[in-house]
Amino acid sequence: MHWAVKLPLIAGGLAIAGLASLLMIIAIAMAMAYPNLPDISELSDYRPKLPLRVYSAEGVLIGEFGEERRHLTPIKDIPQVMKDAVLAIEDARFYQHGGVDYIGVVRAALANLGRIKSQGASTITMQVARNVYLSSEKTYTRKIYEILLTFKLEHLLNKDEILEIYMNQIFLGNRAYGFAAASEAYFGKSLQQISVAEAAMLAGLPKAPSAYNPINNPKRAKSRQLYIIDRMLENGFIDPTQAEAAKREVIKIKSAADSTAVHAEYFAETVRQLIYAQYGDTTYTRGLNVYTTLRAADQIAAYQALRRGIMNYERRQVYRGPEKFVSLPNDQPALDDVIDETLLEHPDNGDVLSAVVLDATAKMIKAIRQNGEVIDITGEGLKPAQSGLSDKAPSNIKIRRGAVIRVVQTPKSTWEITQLPEVEGAFVAIDPRDGSVKALVGGFDFEKNKFNHVTQAWRQPGSSFKPFIYSAALEHGVTPATVINDGPLFFDAGVTGGQPWEPKNYDGKFEGPMTLRRGLAKSKNMISIRVLQVVGAQNAQQWATRFGFDADKHPAYLTMALGAGSVTPMQMATAYSVFANGGYRVNPWVVSKITDQKGKVLAQFQAPGLDESVRAIDARNAFVMDSLLQEVTRTGTAASAQATLKRPDLYGKTGTTNDSMDAWFAGFQPTLAAITWIGYDTPRKLGSRETGGGLSLPVWIEFMAQALKDVPVSEPPVPEGVVNSGGEWFFNEYAPGAGVSSLGLNDTGSGAPAQVIPMPPEDEKKKILDLFKN
Repeated sequence: MHWAVKLPLIAGGLAIAGLASLLMIIAIAMAMAYPNLPDISELSDYRPKLPLRVYSAEGVLIGEFGEERRHLTPIKDIPQVMKDAVLAIEDARFYQHGGVDYIGVVRAALANLGRIKSQGASTITMQVARNVYLSSEKTYTRKIYEILLTFKLEHLLNKDEILEIYMNQIFLGNRAYGFAAASEAYFGKSLQQISVAEAAMLAGLPKAPSAYNPINNPKRAKSRQLYIIDRMLENGFIDPTQAEAAKREVIKIKSAADSTAVHAEYFAETVRQLIYAQYGDTTYTRGLNVYTTLRAADQIAAYQALRRGIMNYERRQVYRGPEKFVSLPNDQPALDDVIDETLLEHPDNGDVLSAVVLDATAKMIKAIRQNGEVIDITGEGLKPAQSGLSDKAPSNIKIRRGAVIRVVQTPKSTWEITQLPEVEGAFVAIDPRDGSVKALVGGFDFEKNKFNHVTQAWRQPGSSFKPFIYSAALEHGVTPATVINDGPLFFDAGVTGGQPWEPKNYDGKFEGPMTLRRGLAKSKNMISIRVLQVVGAQNAQQWATRFGFDADKHPAYLTMALGAGSVTPMQMATAYSVFANGGYRVNPWVVSKITDQKGKVLAQFQAPGLDESVRAIDARNAFVMDSLLQEVTRTGTAASAQATLKRPDLYGKTGTTNDSMDAWFAGFQPTLAAITWIGYDTPRKLGSRETGGGLSLPVWIEFMAQALKDVPVSEPPVPEGVVNSGGEWFFNEYAPGAGVSSLGLNDTGSGAPAQVIPMPPEDEKKKILDLFKN
């Protein structure tokens, strides 16, 4: 036989022998590996790790806790457009092949061997095998295990079951696992609501969740999306008209500045702690759903009102300078990279947005935001940072090219420079009829400061504590008509046992004799001190415990009259609820129901009703105090409340502590008690002109304007044991001529202890009340 014939035959024989040997080696390797494969039978009942989810009373998601943010979605509930987008880019022949794309496997082997660019060999089934059971390392051993697992999966499950696991299991960035969670994370909407354009953008994430993240890399995400839309068209999933419309669609990416989001991070964290105490580490994996008392609309109103109040205060502060300075290159691609990296380190904070200055003069700042928008700040928008634009500004204050600044958009759609506040705040609203928490904002921003000022901040309440002293005084014969001297007082060391004390009114003025009603409305300190002298500090201390205050936090000294003790905003909310509900003590609560992932109720909670077992003060005491607190919002330091909201059923008290370190407003409408506090974490002066009425009351009013929008006016009924005489309310036994008619009119202001009027014993009070029932 001629050598020209022999050589091809020999070569062919060797090739066949080599291939047979290779196949034999692979077969042996697979035979050895097969017994070591993990048991995949559990996938027939797919139960991935599911996070703890916290919902508002209406069912709005307000928090998720767990390593994996996932919404388990059955294949029948995944929209076809989402499945089509994934198949177009990941595995167009998914429903035709047996689990392995053999050409792709060879291509992947060559890529691993020859370092050439991979074209993507893994089918969806192979990705499921890898994502659920294997590491992502690129070795031949792992590839063999992957192929064997793929065969097992295809044998155990049908195609829809495999696709369902893939669509729920895959990591898509931003802590989102599965496309349902990704839709919420990136678009703020359910998977059932997405468009072709949005589906294509989500389908681009599995390849590289970080690189194609539409929040951090919008340009790359858009490029990937356009490619996937073309693949969907090529595979017949959409027609040319749909493809063009999808390419033109402007996608709204969810951001921290989204005003429609329910920012309830402090509240959700409080719930998480409660659930963890009950369920331990399984809290984060068993898919618990927790339904709470929080009202989404009230929470949004509270969050926006508190932030606006704090930012309004911030406008009056000295500009502290840019957050950072970076060197900006002239090359455009390099410039884009520097800006992207810088603004990732300084993310937007709600509506307080970050930007990098491109150019700055005394009359204009040109800056660029993370989304590439170039903005101009001129005119009034420059005023908050005028000192930073001065030629004489220190280098750490000077606004110049490369400065990282904060900006906000004004109601007129112009831009204004600002800064992240150093001051903090808190807001809480509860239903005084049962104690359920309806809104809770524990600070300006949870990411910036996780300390929950509603429940953890012990602060002096200032004048907002006075109503509890006045409530005690009513039981000692003092009436709203009692005339009290707003005159100077001086307590020497012999009286105080320490340093001499000469208290002042906030405005430094004394107005002479006035009624108790007027004294509370005008928040006169001298009136409160004289009232406490009559009640007795120890009596008042014990009386305050009826409202939920800790006796040891309120030492029995005359300074208690000025709110020198310590309270939390949550304590104030429950305490003022006693006035709002007719005298009953309520405890705040947040969780109404807990279910498992399938909706089975595991626990349900309901507040106990208001009955005599939880009575804190007599109904008539609460009624008269309501009348006094209503005067505060009508003609007193909080008169803007009724004037702005145009309704009479508003009650409350402003509070400003010594040296204006804390600003409070505590108030209620019969269906809602709400507290606002603003101050620095490390107490320092807010400013000589900053008061509870100027700082915290506007926050309360803005919130109530929304929360009470559809709530009818409701004023408390007149209880037994009170009488109206001359337009004023009195306890029956203390009607005109029977109670304390005046206080301090003849004293010298020496501060000598006044006679303490004893409170009638409980049995004596009952006899007196019984006399007036008939």
